[in-house]
Amino acid sequence: MAGGPGPGRVPVPVPVPVPSRGRAAGRVLLAALLLGLWCRASPERIRYAIPEELGRGSLVGPLARDLGLSPAELPARKLRLSAEKQYFTVSEETGNLYVSERLDREEMCGESASCSVSFEALVQNPLNVFHVEVAIQDVNDNAPAFSKPALDLEIGEWTLPGARFPLEMARDADVGSNSLLTYQLTGDPSFSLAVKESSGGKQQPELVLERALDREKQSSFQLALTAVDGGEPVRSGTVQVRVNVTDANDNAPVFSKGVYEARVRENLPAGSLVLRVRATDADAGSNGRVSYSFGNVPDGVRALFSVDSASGEVRTAGPLDFEERSKYGFGLEARDGGGLTAHCEVQIDITDENDNAPEITMLSVSSPVPEDAPAGTVVAVVKVRDRDSGENGQVWCELWGEAPLSIVASSGGSYKVVTSSALDREQAAEHRVTVVARDRGSPALSSRTALVLEVSDVNDNAPVFEEAAYSAYVAENNAAGAPVLRVRARDADAGANGRVSYWLAGGSAGAAPYVSVEARSGAVYAQRSFDYEQCREFAVAVRAQDGGAPARSSTATVRVFVLDRNDNAPRVLWPAAGAGAAGAAGSGAGAGSAPVPAAAPFEVVPRSAEAGYLVAKVVAVDADAGRNAWLSYELVQAPEPALFRVGLHSGEVRTARAVSERDAAKQRLVAVVKDHGQPALSATATLHVVLAESLQEALPELSERAAGADSPAELQFYLVLALALLSALFLLSVALAVLARVRGAGPPAVLRCLGAQRFSVAGAAFPADFCEGTLPYSYNLCVAPGRAVAEAAWLPPPPPLPSLPAEELLGGEPCGKRSPSSSAGAGEPPADPDAPQVCKPARSLSLSLSQPHAQADALCWAAGSSRPLHERMTHSCAVSLLAAGSVERFLLSSLCWRKCYRYAVAPG
Repeated sequence: MAGGPGPGRVPVPVPVPVPSRGRAAGRVLLAALLLGLWCRASPERIRYAIPEELGRGSLVGPLARDLGLSPAELPARKLRLSAEKQYFTVSEETGNLYVSERLDREEMCGESASCSVSFEALVQNPLNVFHVEVAIQDVNDNAPAFSKPALDLEIGEWTLPGARFPLEMARDADVGSNSLLTYQLTGDPSFSLAVKESSGGKQQPELVLERALDREKQSSFQLALTAVDGGEPVRSGTVQVRVNVTDANDNAPVFSKGVYEARVRENLPAGSLVLRVRATDADAGSNGRVSYSFGNVPDGVRALFSVDSASGEVRTAGPLDFEERSKYGFGLEARDGGGLTAHCEVQIDITDENDNAPEITMLSVSSPVPEDAPAGTVVAVVKVRDRDSGENGQVWCELWGEAPLSIVASSGGSYKVVTSSALDREQAAEHRVTVVARDRGSPALSSRTALVLEVSDVNDNAPVFEEAAYSAYVAENNAAGAPVLRVRARDADAGANGRVSYWLAGGSAGAAPYVSVEARSGAVYAQRSFDYEQCREFAVAVRAQDGGAPARSSTATVRVFVLDRNDNAPRVLWPAAGAGAAGAAGSGAGAGSAPVPAAAPFEVVPRSAEAGYLVAKVVAVDADAGRNAWLSYELVQAPEPALFRVGLHSGEVRTARAVSERDAAKQRLVAVVKDHGQPALSATATLHVVLAESLQEALPELSERAAGADSPAELQFYLVLALALLSALFLLSVALAVLARVRGAGPPAVLRCLGAQRFSVAGAAFPADFCEGTLPYSYNLCVAPGRAVAEAAWLPPPPPLPSLPAEELLGGEPCGKRSPSSSAGAGEPPADPDAPQVCKPARSLSLSLSQPHAQADALCWAAGSSRPLHERMTHSCAVSLLAAGSVERFLLSSLCWRKCYRYAVAPG
């Protein structure tokens, strides 16, 4: 491929015959098609031709345009040159090829007929190599030159006209027509110039004697020999020829051969014999003695060869290198003592030896290479050159080392290193191979160079967790922010592609608020304190994602198991928590440590109960699990330890033996419920047992139990306080009554406001747990006719009402008195007041004697119907006073004592 004409650039013409217009167009089309196919099959070779001696910066040709590259592509394609010596340079902006050094054809190529410089042009993205050849055309820049400034000839006066005398040939370093020489002789008509063609095709000038010489007339002649070349412009060189006329030396030396040839191997040691020339002279004496010397030869020949002037032996004077020059030709001169000379040509051929190892040059290395590069990607371009010739210069290359690389030959001694399979940076981040070049000489020489190819990372690996599923065990009641576990994922990629971050990606329902994950470390922390009783286990999904583009991720499941701690004491369900002392305490909780409230439940056990009789069952639960929820029951307090026992695991309170008459009627049992945790937690339950055959028999005991529930000191304090208050009220009432009678007025206004309607009749005021008994069954309360329990709620303590009868205060008929109209039905005889009362069921009532109003309702019949009314009222007031609470005790006692007094002092 040749560039178009331009400054300093000589196009290479390609003559094409044009027989006709149609056939010419067809041939052009065919040539273009073949050229396109050839360009696809092998790298292009671009040729330019320029004259020598161009100045620096001279344009050679538009290299980028000839390569098919536009100026916009140049920055990305990075066009550059690769050569051993940079004679040329390429512009980064325009892509033009310029001369960078002085080009001297004679210095570069010597006497070679053709001279060219070859180098490679490389482009990137994709990598490609183009071979460029620049032919250096000769210009006539060297004039013909003679080795001596003057030639001396001695011609005897007896020499006949027509005799010829060879002259030294001029030397022109140019080639071609620029080195074609013609000779001209000027100076004296006694001599003329003749030209004889030598065996090498060169013109040999000869001096021809035109007329006889007479030494006595003229002993010397001054002539000028001019050599003119055929270049444009014409250059010439001149040498002086001095002819001395002598006597009697009429025979010139004669060589045995006109041309001597020899073949020697390179690298001969200095002083080695190359050949021997021989010339004879028929004259005798000094005229027949011949000496040898070089003719007009370059200084380089004189540096490599030497000639013995006496023997004519040509020997080596310096190292011969076939790679620098394979053939030498020069002339030798033989001169006799009379000054006659003869000339011959010496041709020496240098044979090659395998003395040069291949030279490896890395033209381009694409490193690093992405690991996803397809097979066949060019990663390096290598140029191999062997300066030897023949088989010694034939080179083949191979790669040493384990790597997915191969080397393929290209044109012009270049090789491409390509990937033979897919690359994987995670298996090998770099590949080290050795490029080995070996010639075919004997012995073979080789050279090698290392090639290091780095593989760049591509995000082709997702993070991989060390475990697909993680399990963590965390004890409940942990601190918020406590570490749970650490997840770890590894990414085989490098840099940002291998930098892993973590976050939560879901999980079981409601699990997200429990934990959090640190993005960098993968540490999972608790967001809150865990409660085994609320959540025993949960699962979250942790996602690991790398920093590549596009990002890759993977997910692992973290399952957190909450471990139970003994943080819940047993809870007593029965007896109810409000009825007995219960609390969380250590395993050594003392019995009877809790006070007995006024609403303590009771159980009635018949005195006829045998051993194993079920009294009650303590029901307790523990919110913990496992051993922490294993409950055991133990009786820690009982008046009669041998009378009752509790099941260790069932909690059933049974009689341990038969009940006897000696056993106290009231029994207060305290049971402790303990779990098996560390440390153990416990709760207590208090159960009141009354030994009686029936409920009526148990009521007096209950009253006494209520009275004895308080300490004697407290009871005495309340009794004294109640008596003092009642006395004060009584005195106040008497004083008010006397004052009223004295004034003759009605009762004071303060008494009128305290009438029979002081009680609320809006509805029953029973507590919410009125219908709850101590066991899951109800008692039927049977009372005598007329002794119905009042449903009115007792309100704040009333003042004395002397005008109100006791029946009204109790909300019914007095015990022991029955109205005929209320008790006798139609046709029935009136009941005897003194007859024993028959207990008829008035109504079924779930009774809790811990309630003040219920105790007050029982006042009528608590003392028995056979007693006088004032005795029964006095006893009832005492019962209510002992059974009521501190505040309620005051309210009830005030009313009851007033009733007792009323009935005690009233007539009848």
